Amino acid sequence: MRILLYRPDGDTGPWADEFARHLPQAQCVTWREGDKLAPCDYAVIWAPPEAMLRELAEVKAVFLMGAGADAILKHASALPAHVPIVRLGDAGMGVQMGDYVTHAVLRYFRRFDRYEDQAAVGEWRPLPTHERASFTVGVMGAGALGRRVLDCLRPFGFPLQTWSRSPKAIDGVRSFAGDDGLDAFLRGTRVLVCMLPLTDATANILDRANLGKLPKGAYVINVARGAHLSEPDLLAYIQSGHIAGATLDVFRNEPLPRQHPFWDEPRITITPHISALTLRDESVRQIAGKIGQLARGEPVADVINRELGY
Repeated sequence: MRILLYRPDGDTGPWADEFARHLPQAQCVTWREGDKLAPCDYAVIWAPPEAMLRELAEVKAVFLMGAGADAILKHASALPAHVPIVRLGDAGMGVQMGDYVTHAVLRYFRRFDRYEDQAAVGEWRPLPTHERASFTVGVMGAGALGRRVLDCLRPFGFPLQTWSRSPKAIDGVRSFAGDDGLDAFLRGTRVLVCMLPLTDATANILDRANLGKLPKGAYVINVARGAHLSEPDLLAYIQSGHIAGATLDVFRNEPLPRQHPFWDEPRITITPHISALTLRDESVRQIAGKIGQLARGEPVADVINRELGY
């Protein structure tokens, strides 16, 4: 069995070591632009170039080293439709995402962001508290990771709601769906958490019009993709006072350029795309299990629907 490993940074050695432990019968190979790729049974890749995908017509499946599919789907026409693209399931990312979002929500709810500012200048001043009953957290995206975040927030007693492409039935969570449900979802959301897959339909969804529908004093958390958010529009709403602030883990250009105005806005908290890091051991164990299922002719979970984009 031959498995192609590819990452843009070339750091495939640790992945090969993990496959040697979990799938010792496999031979791992790599690819660089200009190489002629020998036949492989499977590919395990991240952010592949179009030229490489054209050489994968004979593989039995392509596995992604992460949960998102946007980086491969922009070149999807280069990969024959009969080749399944399989994303990672949770693989330890849900726990991390739950930690990150819960921390960001509580930091704003308890005003720790403001207290940090006061402490920096030696100011001792208790601030008015937010009312929990009206502190509605709205999660855009109700897939596995979105549901995990909702589970993490549930014990804190905030009203919870979600918006997705189609209606979802989640205990204790108000569900909105489709274009018809978006306005009501936004108007009733105090803290907006973006966890959507990036597709043509969701790119720029957090633009001037939609951000303006959030109530005054709302807060934005983006852990999905930078292309969901119109960065100039968010900055304008924060500087006008309509939006209180934001915690952002993803950006249109990464690393975020030093001259970007977000760095100079104290109401924006920036982290370097770390809300849910890929845990290599769990990821390889999951991929090895799915390879075994395919070899036995069994269906596997998490196959990307190319038309939907996730």
